[in-house]
Amino acid sequence: MNTIRTAMLLAAMTALFMGVGFLIGGSGGMMIALLVAAGTNLFSYWNADKMVLSMNRAVEVDEKNAPEYYAIVQALAKQAGLPMPKTYLIDNPQPNAFATGRNPQNAAVAASTGLLQRLTHEEVAAVMAHELAHVQHRDTLTMTIVATFAGAISMLGNFAFFLGGNRDNNPFGFVGVLAAMIVAPFAAMIVQMAVSRTREYEADRRGAEICGHPLWLASALDKIARGAERIPNPDAERNPAMAHLFIINPLHGERMDSLFSTHPSTDNRIAALQAMARQMGDGAPRTAQRQAPTPPLMDEPQAAGPWGKPAEPASPKSNPWGRNPTGPKGRWS
Repeated sequence: MNTIRTAMLLAAMTALFMGVGFLIGGSGGMMIALLVAAGTNLFSYWNADKMVLSMNRAVEVDEKNAPEYYAIVQALAKQAGLPMPKTYLIDNPQPNAFATGRNPQNAAVAASTGLLQRLTHEEVAAVMAHELAHVQHRDTLTMTIVATFAGAISMLGNFAFFLGGNRDNNPFGFVGVLAAMIVAPFAAMIVQMAVSRTREYEADRRGAEICGHPLWLASALDKIARGAERIPNPDAERNPAMAHLFIINPLHGERMDSLFSTHPSTDNRIAALQAMARQMGDGAPRTAQRQAPTPPLMDEPQAAGPWGKPAEPASPKSNPWGRNPTGPKGRWS
């Protein structure tokens, strides 16, 4: 079913791309757009994941340089019955994460250093379980291709005036160019947002099943949402077509559960997870309620842990994960 939906989405995005080409350059522009769309399809299938990781400056890690993070992903992948995905870290203070890849055999998951520093072991596990749910549902190919197409269509609309304003074969003249400039990015945004929002609830549900505790994920979503409100993500702001890939919208100003939000409301997602926890009898000691305004996360002291740095030297103590801090650490410690 996901394969059929992906094919239908590709056809819709290709038709949208060709429509923009027709508005800009008539039949000739439509044919050029068809060729560009075909090339985009091929490129997206084989290389979009690499492009997304590169645009976020993600660095691949393993059990040597990020042992605990890698171990979490490894254990969750085994629990979900998935091949071990490539594991990446993004040096970014905003807590967030995403998954990408054309299939489970070629998948990758990425978490920011902010996520690892600000969330507990259980919350990190829940977030990575959510991302593995996207991999298991084969959402990653669709979401990555949509990001590539949405970016291309938006760029085409932004350059519509320069590409088609003076062409004699444009049957709509300046009106067609103006329509392309307005409609193209808007239409691409709608497709992108609709695809993301419909898949997040299902990934939340499956991710909670993989980690076994819906309230872990509910608590993580609350912390990530509050972090995204306060901490900017410059890479995501420069490439907004990638926003729907993240577990929480990394852009500012997207708080409504509406057609124009790349993600469902965090409150609604938390409520769904809390309902799921009650059904499962999950008694995890985490309320996961949306909190009243709290001090900015940038000013919060960093907790000691496998990815955080203690505020001052101290004698060895077991951290919240029960790990000996004097043991080996990776480059992200």
